[in-house]
Amino acid sequence: MTLDTPQAGTRVERLTVHEALQRLEHERASRLAQLRALDEAGPDAGEQVSVQADTVRQVLAEVEAAFARVQDGSYGLCRTCSEPIPVERLEILPHTRFCVPCRRTDV
Repeated sequence: MTLDTPQAGTRVERLTVHEALQRLEHERASRLAQLRALDEAGPDAGEQVSVQADTVRQVLAEVEAAFARVQDGSYGLCRTCSEPIPVERLEILPHTRFCVPCRRTDV
């Protein structure tokens, strides 16, 4: 099974479900390691560490939501325009829900 995403011109690059899951697993492992490191700083580490931990938890929630999108077949499709998200963007942000043009207008 593949997830199709357009590239320049008419060529379509295929992202397999396995590749998507690998990228998401890597992202989850990285964020969990970050969270452990922040938690090791302890409760006296200050507000900045608390804010960073909250941000990492939010990204983890987005990664988990991306796993659900893989399962329901909507992974790799922009939530705004429904167009495929380019593979290059998914490589950088495997949990993204938006293509670049829609993300720019969403901010």
